[in-house]
Amino acid sequence: MVRSGLVGFLGRAARAGVGLASATAMLASVAPVHASTLTQNLTWTVDRSGTSTKYRVVAYGDSIYAGYYGSISRVAIRAAPTVDGEYLSTLWNADIEVVRRTKSGALAGDIYNNKIVAERSYMQHSSTRIVTFEMCGNDGLQARSNFAGQSGTCNYGPLNTALNNCTTYTQQAMQAINTYAHANTKRKIVATLYYPGYDADNGLANCTDSSTGQRPNKQEVFLPYLARMNWRACNFANTHGFACADNFAQYMGAEYDSNGDGQVDSAALAYVQGESENAYVQRLTTTLRSTIRDANVHLVSAGTSYDYIQSDNTHPTYSGGTQYVGLIGGSGSGSGAPTYSNSQIVGGKNPIWNRNGHDRMGWAISVFNPATP
Repeated sequence: MVRSGLVGFLGRAARAGVGLASATAMLASVAPVHASTLTQNLTWTVDRSGTSTKYRVVAYGDSIYAGYYGSISRVAIRAAPTVDGEYLSTLWNADIEVVRRTKSGALAGDIYNNKIVAERSYMQHSSTRIVTFEMCGNDGLQARSNFAGQSGTCNYGPLNTALNNCTTYTQQAMQAINTYAHANTKRKIVATLYYPGYDADNGLANCTDSSTGQRPNKQEVFLPYLARMNWRACNFANTHGFACADNFAQYMGAEYDSNGDGQVDSAALAYVQGESENAYVQRLTTTLRSTIRDANVHLVSAGTSYDYIQSDNTHPTYSGGTQYVGLIGGSGSGSGAPTYSNSQIVGGKNPIWNRNGHDRMGWAISVFNPATP
């Protein structure tokens, strides 16, 4: 994910008169071990006038929660956790400190070990009220890239490894948060994966399936794996006392009933507690397959759509400004008034709740916000 950002940095350095060797040395000196990952932490306080009471939201994850938009030095301020912080500020009439401890490009195991566990102190603060995390996106993306680059006989091993690692570390992340989060924490939330590049994957792989002798459709290969990752995240959430924000349904389903089954598409695609994993996979990959649409064209009505995915065909779109977090990643902080006034939050939704990817994800998290801190 981050490699495009690193390439961009080298290009900008060259245009600024910095030699490529010097720029590369700068990168190597900062991240010699994990060249494909980049720490991008941001602490942003939603500063509401007339109150000094402050509560904390802690968010762990990869480039999604980081608010990555192509820069290695800056991140979007209003990434999903901060959008939720704005909703909380209105709901609780309080300042909300949103602590995003994230690493762009990181696999699930890296987020678990080096963010959730190693940086557990952030959720141990007595002001903590919400802890949320997302992971597994890079496990899936790397396995997808591997599969797309194969020739000869298809090897599904990397996809199975990604699924297994996602399963392992998602559950361990919940167990760790339950162990470490301060007793004042009111809600714990896991966010599931959407499917970036859904339309682009609708083509034949270059490898041949050993059982059919045919080149498989990449979308048909990848969708069941993603569905299993998401089902397991939501199922673990129920087991471990978490809420589950279903980003797949929020991003990939229209906001009207396109197939005449009596349900809004996004609601019909949503995870249902008690449904078996195989039944969920069947529902998404077969029964409701025709209602799944690329999130670049998220339909809010039959005639109106919004783009939820940036031009990299991976990261969510966002509204508002950006914040500096270091020349080559690092940590930053800042504060600002809520983007929208109380009167603009109608029915728990801001005016652009469904118009970009991060606002939609932030709203999906916010539906689980407790009424009081």
